[in-house]
Order: sequence, then C-alpha cells, then structure tokens
Amino acid sequence: MKPTSDDVESAVRNNAVWCEAMCRAHGRPGVFGARAWTNARRTPLYYPDAITLTADATAGEVLAGIDRGTPYASVKDSYATLDLTGEGFVPLFEAEWIHRPAGAPAPVPTATVWTEVRTAEGLAAWEAAWRGDDEDAAGLFRAELLADPTTTVLAGHDASSGRVLAGAVLTEGAGVVGVSNLFATDEVSPAEAWAGTLTAAAALRPALPVVGYEHGDALAAAVAAGFTATAPLRVWLAPA
Repeated sequence: MKPTSDDVESAVRNNAVWCEAMCRAHGRPGVFGARAWTNARRTPLYYPDAITLTADATAGEVLAGIDRGTPYASVKDSYATLDLTGEGFVPLFEAEWIHRPAGAPAPVPTATVWTEVRTAEGLAAWEAAWRGDDEDAAGLFRAELLADPTTTVLAGHDASSGRVLAGAVLTEGAGVVGVSNLFATDEVSPAEAWAGTLTAAAALRPALPVVGYEHGDALAAAVAAGFTATAPLRVWLAPA
C-alpha cells in the first residue's frame, strides 16, 4: 500500500514524541501546540528547538516558542514549507520521511544478537558505540530515558564478546513505531543494523508501521530495508 499524507503526519508527530522524550530526560520538557512542538529552553545537542506538526504552521508560530537569544537555535521544518532565511536561519540539511508498512517481512540479523537496553551501564556502553569519537555527545543519552514508556533502546551485540556493534531507538506514538539514532560500527553493515532493528520492532509492535527520516547513504540503506521515502523535510539552524 502506498504511504499517504496521514502516514507522513504520523511520522512527523512520532518524531516530536521522541524529541520530547529526550528533552524530558534532560529536565527540559517542551510544549505541544496545535501546529508546532516548541521548547523555550535550548534543547539537548542535535535536537531541534521546534518541530512543525502541520504543513500550514507559520514561522511566527514556530519562532515565538523558542529561545532565540542563545546561539544555534534550530527548527525541524517537517513539511519543508517554511522560509526562515529572513529570520537569520540557514538550511542545515534536507531529508526524507520514510515509511514501512505493518506486517512487512523483517530481515534477519546474522552477525549480531539484539536486546533491549535496560540499565544505566548498558546505556553508557550503547552511547559510547553510537557516538564513536564525538566527545561533545558524551552524556546525551541519560538513564531517565530507560523509564520513558514511549522509548525502547536497542543494542546489537557481538555474539562472542558482547560488545555493542549496532543499535537504534524505537519510539511508540501517533500509531506508529519510529526509528531514530540507528547506527552500525565499522564491524557490521547498515543492513545488519536495520535487520536487527526491524526484527525487534516487529516483535514488540507487529501491528504498527515503522517510520523515521533519513538522508544520503542512510536513506539508501533504509530503502534497501523495505522503506519508502514519502515526503521531504528541512532542518534550519541559526548560526552564532
């Protein structure tokens, strides 16, 4: 079945649920409005200060709810409909929302064993594998996430050593399961990471579609795993 505009809206709202969960874990919850999710305080690294929830959200509605006095404010323009250049923002990147129907056969991981991360120590090991040499991201994934009912952190382990070789985050909300922060170390392929993630998603919520967004080589890997690119999005950044 071809994805619909409702499927895009579900992916958008699911992503906002995930960003809100990350902000809550840092003690900085945002606000869901009728047409945008916004956060009046600077959000955690790599997370937007605002997300448009509808295609008709205006720049004024989005920008009124965020902190523009601190450098590097960012906006996820979920429908790629805003022009924020006049407000001092520049495009950071463009991507595509992706959709995989419920019940689609999941590829089987062959090089990793997948489990849910349930402890602070396990989450620290997961984050270390996810961020690699990005020291700025240390401590981004806090243990509070493990108690969030919408969030499941997945780790793909080496069967012999137990080291984390791949992983992802699943978010349940808006009638779908969202995938974010999917990664694979140099020892396994992106296809292996998708196989483990989709197998876990099918086991946890077999009746729900799987959504997310990707760009570049990561988008090609998602399409190879059975996703369809559905609609564009754009992320805007206000430089210092």
